[in-house]
Amino acid sequence: MSHDLDSQAFEGLGRLCIDAAENRIISGPDPAGMERIEARFHGSAFDLHRHDTYAIGVTLHGVQTFRYLGAARHSLPGQIIVLHPDELHDGGAGTEDGLRYRMLYLEPSLMLDCLGGASLPFVRDGVVTDAAFCATLLSALGPLEQELDDLFVDDFLVQLMQSLTRHGGQPAKPMTRTAWRAAALARDYLTENLTRPVRSGELEAITGLDRYALSR
Repeated sequence: MSHDLDSQAFEGLGRLCIDAAENRIISGPDPAGMERIEARFHGSAFDLHRHDTYAIGVTLHGVQTFRYLGAARHSLPGQIIVLHPDELHDGGAGTEDGLRYRMLYLEPSLMLDCLGGASLPFVRDGVVTDAAFCATLLSALGPLEQELDDLFVDDFLVQLMQSLTRHGGQPAKPMTRTAWRAAALARDYLTENLTRPVRSGELEAITGLDRYALSR
């Protein structure tokens, strides 16, 4: 669904841009704990504000400029923005060409479930250059108007956390022999049920692993 960004569209985020005709936000159908948007605007868009979610996105057009953790940041097309919950930041277009980006907002509880007890990674640099990370994000943000099925979301979250962990300086967990056996069981089950959608709970039941451990 497409929305014009009128004066009330970002109430609470300090909306500054007054030319609503050139600015809009598009949101997609989202699973619980996740929100996906595309935003387009010119000029200064938001004054200082915070999110209670992670905000992770890709700049698609223009220069995305913002202040974060006490420094000015600039994201170019193909670069990734990583904003942690409760961190103060603003945002706007850095040139007269305007700005277009897609953003994913994730509840911290989803990240914790995916990590299996490990601490949340902290990516201090607000802008990241990583082609594989970008491809992972666009796998969910590209088909914005499509619903995401359970198995895709589980696998996407694991890949996302691996990217965040890599840039946060935390080592990846090695795969155990038990996990290899569980992965083989899941593969065989999926092969046997190619003609119907398979839910994450089914794979958890036959492998004994939670959905995120299985996706890893």
